[in-house]
Amino acid sequence: MLCFLRGMAFVPFLLVTWSSAAFIISYVVAVLSGHVNPFLPYISDTGTTPPESGIFGFMINFSAFLGAATMYTRYKIVEKQNETCYFGTPVFNLVSLVLGLVGCIGMGIVANFQELAVPVVHDGGALLAFVCGVAYTLLQSIISYKSCPQWNSLTTCHVRMAISAVSCAAVVPMIACASLISITKLEWNPKEKDYVYHVVSAICEWTVAFGFIFYFLTFIQDFQSVTLRISTEISDDF
Repeated sequence: MLCFLRGMAFVPFLLVTWSSAAFIISYVVAVLSGHVNPFLPYISDTGTTPPESGIFGFMINFSAFLGAATMYTRYKIVEKQNETCYFGTPVFNLVSLVLGLVGCIGMGIVANFQELAVPVVHDGGALLAFVCGVAYTLLQSIISYKSCPQWNSLTTCHVRMAISAVSCAAVVPMIACASLISITKLEWNPKEKDYVYHVVSAICEWTVAFGFIFYFLTFIQDFQSVTLRISTEISDDF
């Protein structure tokens, strides 16, 4: 049996594949439609103009849902592991869940409020998604080290921390350079004064986004031993 079909492993696997497809399909459609420059557009640029805006909105909304489902399942896994073999305070786990869910809300805002229509709301959602997402990966990496070697291999811990470190290093210049850009636009000319800021922030944005994707890929092994059971009870009062 394929590894991603065992237990609940299909949840992070679906999150990874669906989110990757969302970014790639929106980018391809936007470029083929002539709406963005093929060289380093912002992720949001590829979901601003129809028809790619509809694709982007639908797929990112579902990615936010899958992200919330993955994070909550991960929270329950860590909670159960900590009850079985105590390795640290549950506060880290709870805080990481809250930050992760706030990041998913930010993704929903990004998906539903296009950057040219309501830039303030869109940018606020993007800030929530990226900052809370990076904080989530960092806390989960710390939890992984605390639960090693009982529940995680040292290699998995190192991989998670490496991805978190790269994401942390990329999110700061992403925000800094984006804040220095004086105008929101889709088409950029290399001769424009803010072009360098755009390129740097766009590189960092794509780096952080795919950092999240690769990070959730490391959850697949943990989710293989998890099962979901739904219990239905009917009260005699009815």
